[in-house]
Amino acid sequence: MRHILPSDLSPFLALARHRSFRRAADDLGCTPSALSHALKALEARLDLRLFNRTTRSVALTEAGERLLARVAPAFRDIEDALDDLNNLRGTPVGRLRLNAARISSKMVLLPYVVRFLEAYPRISIEIVVEDDLVDMVSEGFDAGVRFGEVVAQDMIAVPIGPRQRSAIVASPAFFERHPKPSSPEQLKALPCIGLRFASGRVYAWEFERGGVELSVEVEGPLIVGDQDMMVDAALLGAGVAYAFEDQVRALVDEKRLVRVLEDWCPYYGGFYLYYPSRRQMPAALRAFVDFVRTTAAAPG
Repeated sequence: MRHILPSDLSPFLALARHRSFRRAADDLGCTPSALSHALKALEARLDLRLFNRTTRSVALTEAGERLLARVAPAFRDIEDALDDLNNLRGTPVGRLRLNAARISSKMVLLPYVVRFLEAYPRISIEIVVEDDLVDMVSEGFDAGVRFGEVVAQDMIAVPIGPRQRSAIVASPAFFERHPKPSSPEQLKALPCIGLRFASGRVYAWEFERGGVELSVEVEGPLIVGDQDMMVDAALLGAGVAYAFEDQVRALVDEKRLVRVLEDWCPYYGGFYLYYPSRRQMPAALRAFVDFVRTTAAAPG
């Protein structure tokens, strides 16, 4: 195998992170064809295929997975060392890549990011919306936002946003045709709007009152893959929806949606900003974490 320089691995790392030739090329400041040529040259020198490519997708081979697992942490250490020079400046400079589920990015993350960028104009942020959990390190993300209960224990987690609460809602017209449920079990007799995760699992609605916990597998003619679409379908009278209280508060106040089973929907811990433990936290990430802590603790 001919000698390979660390710079020769940049195309590999970019494509492994983005899984898209166009996005990886944009990240490197080159054309997709130039990126493809560089990657083919690297594979030829290694005498191994690192990616399986189709017209629609890019996926790491076993060799690619093993190479990424070994070199990604080393490159992250180099980035941390260079980023440490930010401490010599008065204002943090850099770029953050954040990963969040669609609903959490809309409800809590985006408002924080907009205010943060006003305070730190020399930092840029990319938000990647992905409902599935991802490997933060290998995918090249600095931090993510998820519910506290799904954050891995080896991550550092910081509360972001207020406590959350579920809300069971349907349109007024729907409840003119169907009785309002007085207990979660009665939802089984009503057409409910299902929510299917990217994993294929359909969410079983969760309830709790007085220490009694219930999980109800609802049924209905409509299943969607997005919570905002679930609320939109409820507005159109398609059935009962399971949403976040903050997501539908205005619609309930405007009487466009009717809320039921409120006593079965207690408050619970909300979203968390989480990030992997690193020997040296990048200055931009440190600034964002401190901003989230300070803003979340501020009254009002």
